Amino acid sequence: MAAAVRSAPPDDDALSKAYDARLVRRLLSYVRPYAWVVVAALVCIALAAGMQLAGPLLTRWVIDVALPARNPALVGQVALAFAGMLVAQFGAAYGETLLTALLGQRVMRDLRAELFARLQQLPVAYFDRTPVGRLVTRVTSDVEALNELFTSGVVSGLGDLFTLVAIGVVMLVVDWRLALAAFAVIPFVLLASRLFQRYVRSSYRDIRTRVAQLNAYLGERLAGIRLIQLFGRELSEVRRFGGLNTAHLDAQLKSITVYALYFPVIEFLTTLALASLLVTAGYEVAGGALTVGTVAAFLQLVRRFFQPLQDLSEKYNILQAAMAASERIFGLLDLAPAPGLESSPDREHQVERLRRAGVTVTFESVWFAYGADGGVTEDGGRDALVKSSSQSDAQPLPHPPAEPRWVLKGVSFSVSPGQFLALVGHTGAGKSTIVNLLLRFYEPQRGRILVNGEDIRTIPVDVLRSVVGYVQQDIFLFAGDVGANIRLSTTLSDEALRLAAARVGAERVIDRLPGGWHHELGERGGGVSVGERQLLAFARAIAADPSLLILDEATSAVDSHIEAEIQQGVAALMGGRTTIAIAHRLSTIVHADEILVLHHGEVVERGTHQQLLGAGGTYERLFRLQAGGDGEREFHSAVDTRLPTDAAVG
Repeated sequence: MAAAVRSAPPDDDALSKAYDARLVRRLLSYVRPYAWVVVAALVCIALAAGMQLAGPLLTRWVIDVALPARNPALVGQVALAFAGMLVAQFGAAYGETLLTALLGQRVMRDLRAELFARLQQLPVAYFDRTPVGRLVTRVTSDVEALNELFTSGVVSGLGDLFTLVAIGVVMLVVDWRLALAAFAVIPFVLLASRLFQRYVRSSYRDIRTRVAQLNAYLGERLAGIRLIQLFGRELSEVRRFGGLNTAHLDAQLKSITVYALYFPVIEFLTTLALASLLVTAGYEVAGGALTVGTVAAFLQLVRRFFQPLQDLSEKYNILQAAMAASERIFGLLDLAPAPGLESSPDREHQVERLRRAGVTVTFESVWFAYGADGGVTEDGGRDALVKSSSQSDAQPLPHPPAEPRWVLKGVSFSVSPGQFLALVGHTGAGKSTIVNLLLRFYEPQRGRILVNGEDIRTIPVDVLRSVVGYVQQDIFLFAGDVGANIRLSTTLSDEALRLAAARVGAERVIDRLPGGWHHELGERGGGVSVGERQLLAFARAIAADPSLLILDEATSAVDSHIEAEIQQGVAALMGGRTTIAIAHRLSTIVHADEILVLHHGEVVERGTHQQLLGAGGTYERLFRLQAGGDGEREFHSAVDTRLPTDAAVG
């Protein structure tokens, strides 16, 4: 089957190569669909570079020819030509900027779309160990760094190289002695640029690390703002954020300091080159070997020669930033998707077949530990620990792997259509883990999970989840209207949605909202209470018409009256369907066909409510604790006022 997801790629504090041919080839694959944009941009750059050469040559011709000839008409013609050249240079620069921006934006769009699609495919285990802020940085800041590569880096860098070579050749052709005088400072420019690149790489790495830390911290604190305010942590969190913010400021100031030193140094060296040029030119003009027009042209050419040289140094750092960003982006894109996500060509047929047959769930000696592999291996489910134990004594492992902290230990059970299975136990006993494995959010390290006798690893995930209705304890609603949240996995009509909501009493809640079914909920369902969210979640599950209904302490946030309404609606829904419920309130599962009592990941008791009470074990103690010690008769009296009869449950 699919291999386990490999570890997350190194974070921002890792320095990449300044140039990585493998990464560049991958980046170019995103440019290839827009090759015409690149070609057009290069044409604009070549035109702009040609215009830069024409200006100094026209200046030379005017000073050496037109002015000595005292021909104002000729000077006017040159002035018009110069104006036309400026207009052409403006058009070329405009075209270059527009085309490179278009290239960068389109590549960013494609990358972001691919990144988001891959994030949807990654297993839940990856998100357990990766801060959301870091992933946000990948999709935003890192992609933006690649935008700078395409808009200000690659294409413009090629233009700078072309301009640099062209100006250098023209300078050598016009007068090689003046050219050598101007080129004398180039070694110092290269040395300054090299030092600049080294220090900017370090500061850039620091900035990226600080940005990722800020994003992660900010995302987590905003998600937990209620808890922060409840415990009066505002000032403490502000101070901690201030520390991260100051560290980011210091990193930025360090970068600014490097730039503030570099540009004056380049300006000083440019001025030194001009001084060297003037000294050399003075001797040559005095000896009649050089004209004043040539000197004027050289002064313009030297200024324009050092500008692309300086720009190339900056573009080197853009390239460095892009290499680091692309390494992180491709590291994310290369992560193995969750197993079973491949789209099935006959998905609708498989879903319909499951619905007709009903869903029978079987756990066969399932063992699971978080972080012990996170997936299944090629041998059909046993992890490296199991494989190592089968090796011969002649080849012992030098360091045998430590025994994982098993969350589930040999769990086995079966539940068929029309049956109601309940899972009870203390917090951390493994109840929710069973559901997570059944939904394939994680993969067991040992044992098998079967649906209708078929290993769920052979069933496409989209087919399996299409027949499941899941009501979580921690309800998540998306920002958007109420109808879209209930219709999340279906294409039902408005009337069918109303019927689903009415079955659990959610219609009254929806009608009270200002916009009714079109009421816009805030982020994570803001604007409605926790209990109302649970009602909407029940309506969402019922609207999906599931063959397998999973309830994870689903009525914990509603009052007894609403719970009774929900139970009646769910009881009707359970007829002929497979139901698995996680419960802390034993009053909600006394009519279950079988109750599993879990303790530290093991099934320690199983049976009906009456059987488990008679056994006098863990379940009986939980029951007495919740009944308040007044006996079973009073407990059942309370239960019967809230639950339908056994016959209604089916």
